[in-house]
Amino acid sequence: MVSRQEQKEQRRLLILQSALDLFIRKGYGETKIADIAKAANMSMGLLFHYFESKEALYKVLIQIGSEKLKMEMSFPDTSPLTAFEILAQDIFQLISTNPFAAKMFVLMENAHHLEAMSTDIKEMLSEADKLMEKSIPLIEEGQQIGEIRQGNPEALAIAFWNALQGIAQYIALHPEAPRPDAQWIIAILKK
Repeated sequence: MVSRQEQKEQRRLLILQSALDLFIRKGYGETKIADIAKAANMSMGLLFHYFESKEALYKVLIQIGSEKLKMEMSFPDTSPLTAFEILAQDIFQLISTNPFAAKMFVLMENAHHLEAMSTDIKEMLSEADKLMEKSIPLIEEGQQIGEIRQGNPEALAIAFWNALQGIAQYIALHPEAPRPDAQWIIAILKK
């Protein structure tokens, strides 16, 4: 038997999943709170019991995505190239087994292009840029030991992370598509 608390958490998750699907397919501006309630098969009143507004719901989704981006770029006893291989394989595994995670890549990218978002949402979105910045010293280290190709480390970070971003977005919108091999992304960096 499902407890009352478990039922509340299941409803909250259903709302988040329904909103995420609509936000990535229709966009934030075109998604109405009534659309989310309908997709979650509940009344608007019940939805408002969980989230006070569409922006509050969007903010929770952005918080979830931002928390996942707060990973450390520290891989003790691992070469820089191996660290990027681990990152790419982990992300590919995540997006292949968890449709919600793949859709979060789409949401986070789309959110960067919204002008009318609150300051706190924009601050959360800056985590994606921080992740790219954190990877630059790792690329430089790999260049120094000769396992990562020469070139502008920031440009290499941009190429690596945006290749992952693009693949995650495509898989989110086309879940039946074949999965690229993580080594293809590593080839961007490999000397």
